Amino acid sequence: MFKVKEGDLDKMGLLFERHHRALYGFFVQMLRQGEQSKDLVQTVFFKMLKSRHTFTGSGPFVTWMYHIARNVLRDHYRQVKRKGLHTELADDVQQDLEGGALADERIEKKQELQALAMAMDQLNGQDRELLILCRYQELKYSEIAHLLHITEGAVKVRVFRALNQLREHYLKVSTEKNCA
Repeated sequence: MFKVKEGDLDKMGLLFERHHRALYGFFVQMLRQGEQSKDLVQTVFFKMLKSRHTFTGSGPFVTWMYHIARNVLRDHYRQVKRKGLHTELADDVQQDLEGGALADERIEKKQELQALAMAMDQLNGQDRELLILCRYQELKYSEIAHLLHITEGAVKVRVFRALNQLREHYLKVSTEKNCA
């Protein structure tokens, strides 16, 4: 990023190649919309380029990148709220199911993932974001602490509490699905 800051804009392509998949995963987990997530990834990289002068290197690049991503996500939520639009769940990719036990395993796995997604959706926005950053994006607690401007200990406590909430929601959702 220092090279980009100095004016070597070609290095932004390298940063894009390294980090666009992780950002896309973050947005998909938060929004459940594939196409919208692609647009937001582009927006993040545009804003990174536009605000490259603000990168100081005092923390990890990834922390700075997710700080911008969180701001882009907030802007998106404001825009959706202002327009009165509702986000839809991302379309599932349909695969031809093979017969027998493999088909049963795929169906069971899909049901578990749907239950997990429903449980994640029941978490408040801060807890969901925290778990996505920690578990899906695999950021270190220290990076999350820097990003959220809290201590590493506070991150650990919040993750622990969020996981407990997720577990409760998941058990409730999976029990309801089995009873239906």
